[in-house]
Parts: sequence; C-alpha cells; structure tokens
Amino acid sequence: MADLSQLMQLSQQLQSRMTELQESLESKSISASAGGGMVTVTVDGKGQARRVQIDPTCVDPRDVEMLEDLVLAAMTEAQSKAQAEYEVEMKKAAGGLPLNLPGMPKLF
Repeated sequence: MADLSQLMQLSQQLQSRMTELQESLESKSISASAGGGMVTVTVDGKGQARRVQIDPTCVDPRDVEMLEDLVLAAMTEAQSKAQAEYEVEMKKAAGGLPLNLPGMPKLF
C-alpha cells in the first residue's frame, strides 16, 4: 500500500506542477520572423497567435501572395518554437516521471 500512497502523492505533485505550467505558458511571449524580419508573429506559450507585425515596405497590392506566405512562415515558426518550449517545460514539471507509459495517452 505504501507504493500506492507514494504514487498518489506524486500524482498530486504533478497535477500542481501542470497547473503552474499552464498558467506560466499563457504569460510567455515567443516571436518568430520571416522575410528577413518583414513579418513577425508573436504567440503565447501555448502557440496561440497574439500579435502580427508587418513591415509596411513589404505590402505590395500586386503581390499579396508573398505577404501571405511570409505570415504563414512566421506563424509556423513561432508555433514550432512554442511547442518545443512546451515540451521542455513539461519534462521539467514531470521531474523525471515516466509520462509516456504503455496504454496511457501521450502527454508530449
């Protein structure tokens, strides 16, 4: 029974860490640029877009496709950075616990 008690205690600690992590992710700000800085996208730690900045010199009404591609590239890069940071923080929060056990849903 001691093992079950320890497992429950570890579970409560992990739940507390995950709650703290979720709150911290919302306050993070991660940015990525495309086109040599012509387009910059900022996302929160969960990968949700928070800001898009576009250099006025790259706005050409005859080449909207280029601007669309730059926005998409910056968004994708910012979300990838946010995902990588999320995975690092999850591993820290887990404190070495094996979170990807057989039969359990994958957490990260």
